Amino acid sequence: MKSKEINHIKYPYPHNPGVYIMKDENGNIIYIGKAKYLDRRIKSYFSKNIQNLQDNNWKTRVLVTKIKSIDYIITDNEIEAYLLESNLIKKHRPIFNIELKDQQRYTYLKITDETFPRLLVTRRNRNGHFTGTKGEIIGPFVKGSSRYLSVGLLRKMFKIRICTKLPKKECLEYHIGNCDAPCINKISEEQYKENIVSLKKILDDNEALGNFNKKLETEMKIASDNRDYERAIFIRDTLTRLQNLLHHQKMENNSIEGYKSEEYIGFLEDENQNNMHVMTLVSKNGIINDMKKYQFDMLGDNSIENFICQYYHSSAKVPNVIYLSKSIGEEINLQKVLYKMTGAEVKIIPLDSNYLLEEHQYKSNDINKFNIMQLILNNLLTYIEKNHEPALDDLQKLLGLKRLPYIIDCFDISNFGNDFAVGACTRFMNGIPEKQGYRKFKIKKVSYQNDFLMMEEIIRRRYSSDKFGEDVPEDKRTDRFPDLIVIDGGKGHLNTAIATLKKLGIGEIDCISLAKENEEVHTPSSAMPILIPRNKKSLKILQHIRDESHRFGLTYNRYLRRKMLNP
Repeated sequence: MKSKEINHIKYPYPHNPGVYIMKDENGNIIYIGKAKYLDRRIKSYFSKNIQNLQDNNWKTRVLVTKIKSIDYIITDNEIEAYLLESNLIKKHRPIFNIELKDQQRYTYLKITDETFPRLLVTRRNRNGHFTGTKGEIIGPFVKGSSRYLSVGLLRKMFKIRICTKLPKKECLEYHIGNCDAPCINKISEEQYKENIVSLKKILDDNEALGNFNKKLETEMKIASDNRDYERAIFIRDTLTRLQNLLHHQKMENNSIEGYKSEEYIGFLEDENQNNMHVMTLVSKNGIINDMKKYQFDMLGDNSIENFICQYYHSSAKVPNVIYLSKSIGEEINLQKVLYKMTGAEVKIIPLDSNYLLEEHQYKSNDINKFNIMQLILNNLLTYIEKNHEPALDDLQKLLGLKRLPYIIDCFDISNFGNDFAVGACTRFMNGIPEKQGYRKFKIKKVSYQNDFLMMEEIIRRRYSSDKFGEDVPEDKRTDRFPDLIVIDGGKGHLNTAIATLKKLGIGEIDCISLAKENEEVHTPSSAMPILIPRNKKSLKILQHIRDESHRFGLTYNRYLRRKMLNP
């Protein structure tokens, strides 16, 4: 392994495929990536393009500020680089790499290997293993929370103990009829295990489950007759969940020779948060039986290819066919990587818009596959839309903005004669104040009262440095450009702001002004001001950030006046 300090001109990196390992000032590994050509990829992190707004890579800028040294390992080819990268990521788990946290981990039941077994809720860890007390695993369950498992009812029905250690005296559970108190030998080991066998049977056998259902239906009717409606509803829901459990388990344990396993993986990027949302769906013998959701930050080399490598590197099972929501151009290489990684022949097929335009268009089965992928993408889209304030969609439509205004910056000038002139910039994220994004400026280059020149100065100072914000400490210059800039003022203030942004090379950012007198919104695309109805939340967000910038600037102005009058 080679190591170099960060100086790409003085210490050039090799023009070979391999893996690079980024470390912070304490020598901790913070990011691992692969490259076809190490020199080009590493150099790209420190080029001026990394600051380009179009790249939308502010999280990568955060990574770059923490890098103090870079190690690298040369490999024979790209495939070896893929494999080495996956192994190193799994070993070191760097904070900036894709963290495979399943956001819908399925829940299982565990019957412990104890003299008097317990019934526990358990989940797989990130490596697919079960931890804790050893025992027999039952499941997985359709729902991921223990409240859907009806564990409490199962324990009561089969008199299963809940204590972690057998007490020396019977507890309340015995007195209320939920346990037979094996702790004081009220039930023998053989009798207790008969209850466990009955429990396993209803989870494994349709006929036994049917008998158990009838028993629960009787219990439900009794509870209803006694007006214990809460318990009746609870038992009713339990019946439904147990049926779902049995069906899901049958699919999980399917071992029919020659069965076909397919996995659908949909990807949808959330540009506001700079992350990728992923949903996977497993189909066995044409029956869908597992769906999971993940997400990862879009920084460095984090990509669909990286996700797939990490996902199957940590998975105990690899399907025969993997369908992707989009073509990535690396399908052949990934097939080779997965074969070397798992020893299994895997076919990767993009289910993009071109899929049905080719030879698949007349096959109903292929149309069904395409529809399944669209269902996944629709689910992801719904999830992303729920993560931002709906009024921002309204604001985007009303003002014709190019992007959803997830991050809004607002500028205001506060002056008192010629002696006390300051500027303020406030930031809202997802429609609410983000205090870490607030900035205040003492006007330096305009010695007389001219709002336009003052506005030009504070906008330039806010966005002109490499990570924009020359008033920000060096180690914290990791700001992200806003999606919308609001200027407190009229059309003249707006024109000044737009001209300044163009000089800085970031004229593509949407910019509007809000005139306080009639709450008129001026935009560069409209000759006439836009009046947003007063009851609209979208207008209230603009008013709020405008008032915040005015308050913030006025507070700073007063502070400077007090400081001068009372040195």
